[in-house]
Amino acid sequence: MVAPGGATASARARVPFWDTARFVAIALVVIGHAIQRLTADSDAALVAYLFIYAFHMPLFALISGYFSRSAPPNERRLRRVITDIVLPYIIFESIWTAVQFVVEGRTSINPTTPSWTLWFLLALAIFRVLLPYLALVRWPLLWALVASVSVGYFTNVDSTFSLSRAIGILPFFVLGWKLHEWGLLERWSGFDRPSALLRVGAAAVLLTWLALIVVNIDAWRAADLRYWFFYDDAYGRLGADEWWAGAVRLALIALAVLLSFCVLVLIPRRETAVTVLGQGTMYVYLLHSFVLYPIRESGIIAPTDKTEWVWLIGLCVVAVCIALFLASAPVRRVFRPLVEPRPRWLFRPEVDARTGPLKTLPSRTDPTGSRRSGR
Repeated sequence: MVAPGGATASARARVPFWDTARFVAIALVVIGHAIQRLTADSDAALVAYLFIYAFHMPLFALISGYFSRSAPPNERRLRRVITDIVLPYIIFESIWTAVQFVVEGRTSINPTTPSWTLWFLLALAIFRVLLPYLALVRWPLLWALVASVSVGYFTNVDSTFSLSRAIGILPFFVLGWKLHEWGLLERWSGFDRPSALLRVGAAAVLLTWLALIVVNIDAWRAADLRYWFFYDDAYGRLGADEWWAGAVRLALIALAVLLSFCVLVLIPRRETAVTVLGQGTMYVYLLHSFVLYPIRESGIIAPTDKTEWVWLIGLCVVAVCIALFLASAPVRRVFRPLVEPRPRWLFRPEVDARTGPLKTLPSRTDPTGSRRSGR
C-alpha cells in the first residue's frame, strides 16, 4: 500500500495497487488544473471539474494518512520534515515568486501564502504535527470532523500557511490513518479482490454522481459548488451565512469518502503500466503547475460553443501526458535537487552522528509516504 507521511514502508513489501492509486490521484489533480480555465464558459468542463474535485484531494489525503505514523517523531523524522517539506516549499515558493515577478510584474513577497499547488505541502506538515496529539485522545476522527466543519464558521482562519484548507481536509487524512490502525482493509477480503458485483456497484455510484452533476449543472454553477470543494473559504465567503452551512461541508465530506472508496475499488490490484510512476507523485505535483502555467496564462485556451468538447478532451489528454512525463525516471533525476534537496551543511554534525548522514538514510519516503526506489 502507498506510504504517506512516514509509515513503516521499509518493512513492508511494495503493493502495486497503492502506487497505481497514487498515480491515478495525481493524474486527476493535473486534469483538474488543466481544465479549470474552461469551466467559466463550458458546462461540459464544469461537469468534469466538479466530478474530479468532489474527491481527488480527499483521496490524496486519505492515501497519505493511511501510511502515516502517529507516534511522536524522532530526530530522523523531524529532519525529514525539513528536507522533504520545508525546503521544497521554500525552493518552489521562491521560484513561483520569481516567475510571477517576471511574467506578471508582481512585486509582493509573501511566503506565508502558498502559491497554487504548494498548499498541500504545508497541509502535510500540519497533519504530521497534529496526528500524534490526535492519537492521544478518544474519537480522533470525530474531532477531526468537528474541526473541519467548525473552521468554516471563522473568517479569520484563512489561507495563511494553508491553515483553513489543511483543517478542512484533515478528516480524510485521519480516516486514512484510522483505516490502517483498524486493519480494516487488510481484513476485508473484498478489498484485495473486489467481486464483479462490487466493481459494478462502485461504477454505478460514480456514474450516479456524474448524472447528478449533469442534470443540475445550472444550479451547481449558480451555487459556486466548485469553491466548496476547495475546503478553503469560510462559509460566509461562499454565500452561506446560515447556521446550517456546516451541514453542507459534512455532506460533501461524506460524498468524498464514498467516491474515494469507489475509485479505490475500481483500481487494478495487479501491476500496470503506470504503477511504477506512482513513486514520482511528488514530482508531478510540484512540477506540473509550471508546465500548465504558460498554457493557462497565454490565452491560447479559447473555446467556443463548437469547440468546447475538443478543448476539454484535448486538455485532458495533455494533462495525462504531462503526468506521465513528470513521473518518469529521467525527469526525476534532473529535478531531484529541487524536489529532494539534501543540504548536509544545514544540520549540525552531532545530528548526523545520531541519525546517520543524509545519503545513508534507508528507504526514504516522499512527503506523502511513497517509497522512492530505483534511485
